[in-house]
This record gives sequence, C-alpha cells and structure tokens, in this order.
Amino acid sequence: MAKIKKGDRVVVLSGRDKGKSGDVLKMEPAKSRAIVQGVNMVQRHQKQTASEEGGIKAKEAPINLSNLALIDPKDGKPTRVGFKILKDGRKVRFAKRSGEVIDG
Repeated sequence: MAKIKKGDRVVVLSGRDKGKSGDVLKMEPAKSRAIVQGVNMVQRHQKQTASEEGGIKAKEAPINLSNLALIDPKDGKPTRVGFKILKDGRKVRFAKRSGEVIDG
C-alpha cells in the first residue's frame, strides 16, 4: 500500500516549487515519482498534429515522492502518513499529525 496515491492533495516540501500544492495526477511507483497538477512545470516543444496545434507547451514533470507531503484533511497542513488496521480488518492510511483516517 502506497503512502501517496492518485487523487491525493499534496504539498511540495523542497525545490523551486516549495510550498505549492496540487492533486496527484499520476503515480510512477517504480521510479518513486509523481506528477502533481500545476507543480514542476516545464516547457516542451510540440510538433503540430492534425488534432493539436504546434508550439511551446507547458506541462507537469514528475517530482520525487520524498519532496511531497500529504495535506492533513483536518487542518490543511503537511503531514506524514501511517498505516493501521481497523477492527473490521481493513488496512487504512491515517494522518500522523491529527490521527484522522485518510481513506474510507
């Protein structure tokens, strides 16, 4: 089970985008990287196609998971993530800052 998943709201802890937050659009667990909406933007040259116009486009580049922290659902501040098993046997993530269960 991953500490950060697609759809989570995260904040950047270090780098040029420190302090920015966004939703995780895509996870690359094998490379331990994630693509976060509006974070780590890069310029790429795009060749013109039948459906899309060419030019210089801005898009999100992957960012290392060590530079991201989940946002606590209770107070909106960065938190570490832990795991616990509920009485019904489900394994869930919880915010270590507040103890709030993140999923389910």
